[in-house]
Amino acid sequence: MGDVIALEPLLSARITLAPPIELGETPLGRRRIVGITGGSFSGPRLSGKVIPGGADWQVVRADGVADLDARYALETDDGALIYVENRGYRHGPAEVIARLARGEDVDPALYYMRTTPRFETSDERYAWLNRIVCVGTGARRAARVELQFYEVK
Repeated sequence: MGDVIALEPLLSARITLAPPIELGETPLGRRRIVGITGGSFSGPRLSGKVIPGGADWQVVRADGVADLDARYALETDDGALIYVENRGYRHGPAEVIARLARGEDVDPALYYMRTTPRFETSDERYAWLNRIVCVGTGARRAARVELQFYEVK
């Protein structure tokens, strides 16, 4: 094992989104809920679909950082169900974030979007997901989010 950290691609996902529900300013920041309506994912060891019904329970903090808290389920092509809890941050220059809010296609190199997905499954074929640490990058598009997850080796 040692002390060398490496990243191995785990999966790429394209997740379709509902329009955000804006709850307004709360003591923690501007709360919004972005429903997950479906999507797909694929990687070297698993692929399948994103099950509709999850959501990203975001809080936009006073400093402009979007605190991401997405929870949803995956179904693999061979029928396994996997729960995903994906936490992270998205931030960038105000004009870039405003473009994202308007639904414009923005180069993800212009803003920061990093996550730490965790997985939970009862399916023995994918039990290894219960024991790994992952990191992710993301790109927000008009009606979807594109994610790249990597296993930390």
